[in-house]
Amino acid sequence: MAELNSSSEKNDGKKARQPKSMRVDLTAMVDLAFLLVTFFMLTTTLSKPKAMDLAMPVEGPGGPVPQSRSITLCLGKENKLLLYKGLSTTPQVLSYGKNGLRKALLDAKAEIKRNTGKEAIVVVKPSDHCVYGNLVDALDELNITRTNIYAVVDITDKDVDLLKKQAIY
Repeated sequence: MAELNSSSEKNDGKKARQPKSMRVDLTAMVDLAFLLVTFFMLTTTLSKPKAMDLAMPVEGPGGPVPQSRSITLCLGKENKLLLYKGLSTTPQVLSYGKNGLRKALLDAKAEIKRNTGKEAIVVVKPSDHCVYGNLVDALDELNITRTNIYAVVDITDKDVDLLKKQAIY
């Protein structure tokens, strides 16, 4: 605790002036600081990493995907991708984001729901020139658009030729 030593002696009835020395005991303050640090360390919750669950299919032969319900995403280079429905439609070159892939997915899903009455099946095919971030962006867009049925598969030679024609391979 704080102490103040003020010793004054009387010489011949007069008070002698001496410098007063002050000594502050900081032990209690240090104890309090450690208690506060310990309290905040124990009560603070650290941010938990957010991860999206991805259920991968079991190894084995895959079943046929109805062309009337399928949407294929071929991921290329330079943050571009190719989207086509079924096998007969012409592919669209898109970018990622709400005005690109998200809008196209919502439109295609609505059209498939209107025509077949069932949910769309999305097949994602990353190419060799696709960066990992683009695959994550595509999966995020599928999650945002609430696409429940999708699969990540290997790209075929036909899809590579489509990417080369659009100059995004």
